Amino acid sequence: MADASSEYDVVIVGGGVAGLTASVYTARHDFETLVLDAGGSLLRRNAHLENVPGFPAGVNSRLFLDMLANQADRAGCERREAEVERVRERRDGPNSGDGDADTDRDAGGFAVETADGEEVRTRYVVAATKNETAYLESVESVGFVERGKTFVDTDERGRTGVEGLYAAGRLAEKPHQTVVAAGHGAEVAVTLLEDDDRPFYHDWVAPEGYFTGRGRDLPPGCEEIDEDERRERERESMEVMREYFAEPHPEKPEQHPSVTED
Repeated sequence: MADASSEYDVVIVGGGVAGLTASVYTARHDFETLVLDAGGSLLRRNAHLENVPGFPAGVNSRLFLDMLANQADRAGCERREAEVERVRERRDGPNSGDGDADTDRDAGGFAVETADGEEVRTRYVVAATKNETAYLESVESVGFVERGKTFVDTDERGRTGVEGLYAAGRLAEKPHQTVVAAGHGAEVAVTLLEDDDRPFYHDWVAPEGYFTGRGRDLPPGCEEIDEDERRERERESMEVMREYFAEPHPEKPEQHPSVTED
């Protein structure tokens, strides 16, 4: 039986670009978010990332992942290294957690089981594991698409056939590009927030008075900051970026497993 420390609003399976980007958006909107990552993001094989907006001369791909993980941490996301073995629908009641699909299904929500025996309970799951799908096979009504590799059948915004279960990035048949994975991770997170029946969501930090100065209430998910706060945040952002780019990243690209190195 899971304890209270293993209860989350959102569990994201996979800590690559799509999963981490999704986690930034859900955590910033005060959803308790956990990323479970078994490692092995394909981006770590990239020699130099040259097609992501905002980096005119490109960026070290491992550094890019490190910065994205830091951004998730700063947003309030929790991250753990873990391999997910099974996701199942659950219910809260006397038989909760017994693993029986018929009794667990009634009340919605999910139990996420890891290889080390941990069970994490959550209202929502975002699958973002490139092509790994075995952990979803115990969830009824999940569709799979076979095209040489296995993908999860979703609509354009990452919804599967199961309420509360989403897929993001390559797993949802999106093109295999970093910027596309990031964009779809964000879109899936915003879709989840909309499906949760929250008020209109708009992740935007605006200058003081942008909304309230026109007699408008501050929209949900927005923030107004004064000039002193804006300058302080800019100063902090420049300091953080200087630290990241002060020295070359120590890790080399990971080679494809089929390549034999001398």
